[in-house]
Amino acid sequence: MKNSTIINIVLAVAVAGLYIIHFSGSNKDKSTPPSKAKGTSSALSIAYVKMDSMLFTYELAKKLNTEFAEKKETFRKEYTDKRIKFERDAAAFQEKVQRGGFLTEERAKQEQERLVGVQQEIQKLDYELTQKLSEMQGQINQQIVDSISSYLKSYNEIKKYDFILNSTNMLEGSPQFNITREVTQGLNERYRSFSK
Repeated sequence: MKNSTIINIVLAVAVAGLYIIHFSGSNKDKSTPPSKAKGTSSALSIAYVKMDSMLFTYELAKKLNTEFAEKKETFRKEYTDKRIKFERDAAAFQEKVQRGGFLTEERAKQEQERLVGVQQEIQKLDYELTQKLSEMQGQINQQIVDSISSYLKSYNEIKKYDFILNSTNMLEGSPQFNITREVTQGLNERYRSFSK
């Protein structure tokens, strides 16, 4: 019983001491607010862009993506045409085998080997076209990112933001810091001037 009373007294003194230290008005150890950088007296200047919205309104991005979609459709058609022709040839071969339309077994085997070769060519074409499309998409994405980054550097020389963020990596952002429309207008003006 005596020990618990002593412990309670020690705890009360400790709490009182912490209370006095905390509220005594000492400014020695106050940290800077998170919105201020050490050594500066002003708050950080931050803005953000909505990259997905920008890609739908940036004329260069729209043009490059339209060209990519056209090439993709051309590749798809080339592959589909060859695959359909192979499927017709394979069906005709099956029918001919069932009817006994080959004069010799050797001739049937040669036709089967030819069809296997055509099928392998089609698979190779599918792989090559997929690779080409993937490389093209990567180059387009890089060209768009380089264009936006280049513009943001010159834009920020005037605006002097400490940070310009991509909203896809942000959980929340106040609309007043959203500069997407302004940046997209500038990008489109620059693109039009280069296109002339």
